[in-house]
Order: sequence, then structure tokens, then C-alpha cells
Amino acid sequence: MSTVTPARAGTTMAVAAMTCVQLGLAASVGLFDRVGPEGAAWLRLAWAGVLLAVVVRPRPSAFTRSALWACVALGVVTAGVTMLFMAAVARLPLGTASALEFLGPLGVAVARGRGGAKVWPALAAVGVLLLTEPWHGGADPVGVAYALGAGACWAAYILLTQRVGDEVSGIRGLAVSMPVAALVATVVAGPSVFGDLTWPVLLAGLGLAVLLPVVPFVLEMLALRRLTTAAFGTLMSLEPAIALVVGLVALGQVPGVGAVAGIAFVVVAGIGAERSGARSSQAGAAPDERPVAAGAVT
Repeated sequence: MSTVTPARAGTTMAVAAMTCVQLGLAASVGLFDRVGPEGAAWLRLAWAGVLLAVVVRPRPSAFTRSALWACVALGVVTAGVTMLFMAAVARLPLGTASALEFLGPLGVAVARGRGGAKVWPALAAVGVLLLTEPWHGGADPVGVAYALGAGACWAAYILLTQRVGDEVSGIRGLAVSMPVAALVATVVAGPSVFGDLTWPVLLAGLGLAVLLPVVPFVLEMLALRRLTTAAFGTLMSLEPAIALVVGLVALGQVPGVGAVAGIAFVVVAGIGAERSGARSSQAGAAPDERPVAAGAVT
């Protein structure tokens, strides 16, 4: 009987999280006409914050000061990546926006990768270029800026998620970071949305919050307890490919030949990252390969 390695388990969780993210984004497009992209992002974050706070009921006194501040910082960048990316999706095809956003995780993979591990980010970068085809110059520059901003927040999200996952047991860290994200989103977008809220819109937001961000964020935190940040960042290269498939099936966005070739590159990069991405438990490991903290739920 084959044994499921930490790298493979982490990879499975990461892929499941990415699939939930793209399905949630495609479903969120239907809310754009009612509350706008920022309003749809706010609805999801607000419900996610309420759900996690009620279910987990974290006690701030149970956190160390550094862990609590890490959770707060994670909440801020979570709001940033969610709201910026929703604004990008309103202006760009789902696959293009996801590919541009991936430059953030790719940067983490390049910065944290060592030796031969840098081959996989390089392959993923070629795939991203084929997916975005920047030489055509037809993309909305504002949408591109939003997607790149989301990528920067995503890079910070990866690093902070691993830190919170190592310092805080279970999902208590998310039960602090998500309400913080909800508060940030409320300050930024809430006032402009309140007047458009109806019971059907509120219920739709609740359903979307479970699909995105609650389930994928939990899966990503668990995955980052099993993978290095370099491997996780490279695995995120699969997200543009998943986005293309979801965009085709759910939104009717047909990819070109270059996009299909890009999928092949990112899939190869993802497989390579999965094979070399387990976190080391040996003393003297690199900072992104330190073992899971004592008491962490695996």
C-alpha cells in the first residue's frame, strides 16, 4: 500500500484550495451587477469573518504577542488580495487575471527556492507569459495594475500564512485574521454597498463565503504546514490553468493556443514542485523549511 507523503498531501490540499477559489470567483461574477466587484469581495469576507469567529471563538489571551500581530497582518493582506483581485476580474478574463496575480507567489518561489528547485519557477514563468501574451498589449491597464497589486498581497499572504500556521494550533489563526480582513473590507467598501443589500444578496454572499475564502484558506494553511513556501509558491502556478478551465466552462471564456501551451508549462512546474517540496524537519533547515511548531494540528 502506497504511503501519502507530506508533500503529496500538501499538494492535494493546495490544488483543492485553488479549485475552490476559482469556482468561488466564477460564482461571484453574478453579484457584480448587484453590488459591484468590491461589494462582492466585501460580502464574502464579512461572512467569512463572522462564520470563523462564531465557530472557533478565539481568545486573544491565548496568543503570543507576535502570533497575534501576525494574524492581524494576515487579515490585512487577505483583504487586499481579495478586493484587488475581484477588481481585476471585473476588467480582465479570469485566466489572465490569475496569471498576473501568480507573479506574487512566483516571486516567493524564486526567492525561497534553492539549487535545482529554481527550475520549476522558471518553467512556471514561461507558462505565465504564454497565458497572458503581454506582447498583444490588449489588456486593460487598470485591471493589470489591480492584478499585480493582488499578487504582491498574495506573496505576503503566503509568508504570513505559514508563520501563523506554525505558531497557532488548528485554525484559530484564521479565526482572528478573517474578522480583521472583514473589518478592513468594511471600511473600504462597506458604506457604498449597504444600500444595495437584499436578503437574496446576503444569502448568496453567505454561500460564496464558504466556497471562498473559508474552505480554501483552511486548506492553504494546512498545506503550508507540509510544504516549503518555495514549493507552495510554484504550485500556485496551477491556478491560472484552473482559472482557464473554470472560465471556459462557467463563463464561456475560450482560451487560445498560447494559453493551452501555458497550461502545459505550469502543470510541469507544479509536478516538479510537488516532488521536491516537502518541508524538512532536520535541524539547520532553511527558514522556510523549519518543522511544524509543537502543538500544531496536522
